[in-house]
Amino acid sequence: MTVAFLGTGIMGAPMAANIAKAGLDVRVWNRTRAKAEPLSDVATVAGSPSAAADGADILVTMLADGSAVAEAFEAASPASGTLWLQMSTVGLDWTDRLAALAEQAGVVFVDAPVLGTRQPAEQAQLLVLGSGPEESRPAATPVFDAVGMRTIWLGPAGRGSRLKLVMNAWVLALTNATAESLGLARALGLDPALFLETIKGGGLDVGYAHVKGGAMLAGEYPASFPAGLAAKDARLVVEAAGEEVDVAGAKAVLAHLEAAVEAGHGDEDMAALYRAVLKER
Repeated sequence: MTVAFLGTGIMGAPMAANIAKAGLDVRVWNRTRAKAEPLSDVATVAGSPSAAADGADILVTMLADGSAVAEAFEAASPASGTLWLQMSTVGLDWTDRLAALAEQAGVVFVDAPVLGTRQPAEQAQLLVLGSGPEESRPAATPVFDAVGMRTIWLGPAGRGSRLKLVMNAWVLALTNATAESLGLARALGLDPALFLETIKGGGLDVGYAHVKGGAMLAGEYPASFPAGLAAKDARLVVEAAGEEVDVAGAKAVLAHLEAAVEAGHGDEDMAALYRAVLKER
């Protein structure tokens, strides 16, 4: 089985490496070739999307947004019957548009975004939210098993992206709530670390708060998930909610992330929204 993997950024590179380590023949492509070259020991580095996809059984896309995915897919021009595992987070509108592109090309479309950041990707511990034709599961499973600890199959294509937005709303709100609690502790003259110490081991404890809160307290934000991409995801949540539900929490996260990005911290981890909470520039 040959897998063409398009997009070898923070998430894509370790995912492609794990697929190759699982014994599948992998060809990788990235717009910036230098980001794909480190995979040359386990995969073939292709010079174009079409070179990666030529004759491949499966196409995987892991790119920044819907526009980038569509551009790469059209450039790849996969053969009719190819299985396309679309694993990027692109929102509802783009998922529908990509599904239409797949139908026009005679390609089998599986919408399968993932939960997790850099470290889970490196450790093959992502959670795959798969949705697509039932008959696509056997071929998709080796890829999903190579990158994830578990796959949840949700039915028709599009449900994966819907659940991803639901989960992102929670993750983003949790990060923002951690930042606000730490910031409030500081404003009230307390050691912010007391917040994390107090929740530790109790019913309010969440491991993610310690990970992101630790980065906030250290003032160091190596990108596990860049703030710029997190802002994109928060925007997708707000857009999906529309007038149906008040996602005030997601809007607050988006405001803080946009402020951090505007201040030049878009390439730092999304925990850098703490800078905006503290009104730092």
